[in-house]
Amino acid sequence: MKCQFDAFAEYVAEAEREGTEQYPLYHRTKATIEDPAKKEKHLRSFSLHVKGREVYSEDEANALEADLQPLVGGGVITRISKHDTNPEHNPQVPERYRKQPAGEAGRDY
Repeated sequence: MKCQFDAFAEYVAEAEREGTEQYPLYHRTKATIEDPAKKEKHLRSFSLHVKGREVYSEDEANALEADLQPLVGGGVITRISKHDTNPEHNPQVPERYRKQPAGEAGRDY
């Protein structure tokens, strides 16, 4: 289990350490962790890994959801959601995060 805020902060730190040009979601993720409302939201969100994997089959996700469903509403787990990792089924990165920020010419985002 991993806190979403921690995962985002680790991504930003790695990008800053390795060079942001290789991290296409850097600017969007950095803006997310710097926004107090989004920070609060993501501090309460967790992702579950199965056998060490962040992405796993729909069958594994359904089984995990079924196992956790009885715990929803007891105070600790308020909601369960599954996320489809297929980019065609997800919103795309907003345009403002795809453009080069001022002063960062030559970088491809």
